[in-house]
Amino acid sequence: MSQSQALSLGPRSASTIVATSLVGLIAFGWPLFAAPTSSVVAHAADAPWLFAIVVPLMLAVVVASFTDGGMDAKAIALLGVLAAVVSVLRPLGGGTVGIEPIWVVLVLGGRALGPGFGFALGAVSLFASALLTGGVGPWLPFQMLGAAWVGLGAGLLPRASGRTEILLLAGYGAVASFAYGLLLNLWFWPFTVNLPAAVAYAPGAPIAENLVAWFKFTVVTSLGYDIPRAVLTVTLILIAGAPILNALRRVSRRAVFDPRPTFTPADPRHLSNSVQ
Repeated sequence: MSQSQALSLGPRSASTIVATSLVGLIAFGWPLFAAPTSSVVAHAADAPWLFAIVVPLMLAVVVASFTDGGMDAKAIALLGVLAAVVSVLRPLGGGTVGIEPIWVVLVLGGRALGPGFGFALGAVSLFASALLTGGVGPWLPFQMLGAAWVGLGAGLLPRASGRTEILLLAGYGAVASFAYGLLLNLWFWPFTVNLPAAVAYAPGAPIAENLVAWFKFTVVTSLGYDIPRAVLTVTLILIAGAPILNALRRVSRRAVFDPRPTFTPADPRHLSNSVQ
């Protein structure tokens, strides 16, 4: 079955995604490289200034897609519908023991409609759900980045079909569930106080030492959320992945995203008759 993409990756949208991802990697990874005397570490109680530019950059991905011609009103409508679905689903689990069905929508949406759409869907849907649930805070840009990367990765998976595709998406959903938890720990782990030395962030320590502490911190604090998240995501994809993918692809085909108009020369006889 062909892979319809509601949001193509034109040069502007692709470069915006790359720039946003680079800023996001800096925002996530600064604790591993910051010197102990840096101003960032000295003001660790405050949110880094990078927080303020992450949200506009991710929203700029959607704006850039307009100038590329990769998104039209129909794609915006579909993006809004799926973002609304995520916003409704997110409070149902409320993060309780990692019961979060939203990842199924992000994975299948990115797979069916392309990496650009998946990136935009992850960012917009987490932003919308945060407004709906009052979950706006310094953690929101990181949640948006993580969800955007999950949708982007789903759209970049290799081609497959049938049962192979469902198994591929289920495996990706499991990996993404653990990766999201691991990554989200990195934004607040350096600011967490009174931790045992084995799992605490050590400013200026070798990267390998802080990496080990970060992994240990994740095992101790978040595996209880990551495992149920992965199990639920895999189960839902195996059960409902095929019909949802077919429905999304059917909608995208009928909507005829990014059409290419063709023009045919007028019949001279018709022109002469109209003049007479």
